[in-house]
Amino acid sequence: MFRNQYDTDVTTWSPAGRLFQVEYAMEAVKQGSAAVGLRSRTHVVLAAVNKAASDLSSHQRKVFKVDDHVGVAIAGLTADGRVLSRYLRNECINHSFVYEAPLPVGRLVVRLADKAQVCTQRSWKRPYGVGLLVAGLDESGAHLYYNCPSGNYFEYQAFAIGSRSQAAKTYLERRFESFDKYSSEELIKDALFAIKETLQGEKLTSSICTVAIVGVGEPFHIIDQQAVQEMIEAIEAREEAPAEPAEPAEPAGDIQDEGNQDAAPMEI
Repeated sequence: MFRNQYDTDVTTWSPAGRLFQVEYAMEAVKQGSAAVGLRSRTHVVLAAVNKAASDLSSHQRKVFKVDDHVGVAIAGLTADGRVLSRYLRNECINHSFVYEAPLPVGRLVVRLADKAQVCTQRSWKRPYGVGLLVAGLDESGAHLYYNCPSGNYFEYQAFAIGSRSQAAKTYLERRFESFDKYSSEELIKDALFAIKETLQGEKLTSSICTVAIVGVGEPFHIIDQQAVQEMIEAIEAREEAPAEPAEPAEPAGDIQDEGNQDAAPMEI
């Protein structure tokens, strides 16, 4: 059986200049269940698919609260996601204890990226096989970041990661320009629409997805399943509602100008 001789450890470069262990970690994110993030000026919404692996088991959590102003959604190895979310919690607690103020979201994301990057340059470590969507609110406004296993991080208006996330990205790319003016309810509805795109025909219910929100005057929290289900039913009812029939146009022959009945026809 063929074995790649350049993936024995993370510090072995291939002749093409690639680190296969890092690419494998990024592939693990693509194979994980989908997660979506949307941002307006005042709110950030996270939504994730959390289907159970078996009818006899419960699902694994995909959305974690870090602090009152920060939360994360993950795609990839859930165990790595729990480790990193605990690291983020400790960073927020330590900063709050020392400075008596919440840790800015951008600074927290940089620390997470540095921690992930160290794992790409030590032969006795492996990259974290999980991608994180970090949603937060600080003095500079609402923020949505994506942290990659390679140590890169990017800020987005809206983004999707995980399995079949391209369908959600296509939906978000058509609508992201209006997200700045959205209310929290509109953001949640668009997040559910994007999650529905990743299911490829499977029925969306509150039991297979988790939605969380953080915003001005609203600490990070996971929305109740019953409220999510009501929003899903409202979306489905709107989609199934028949379109109103258009009024029939009056025939042109019945409309005559009484003053010009004897006028010659127009030349075309």
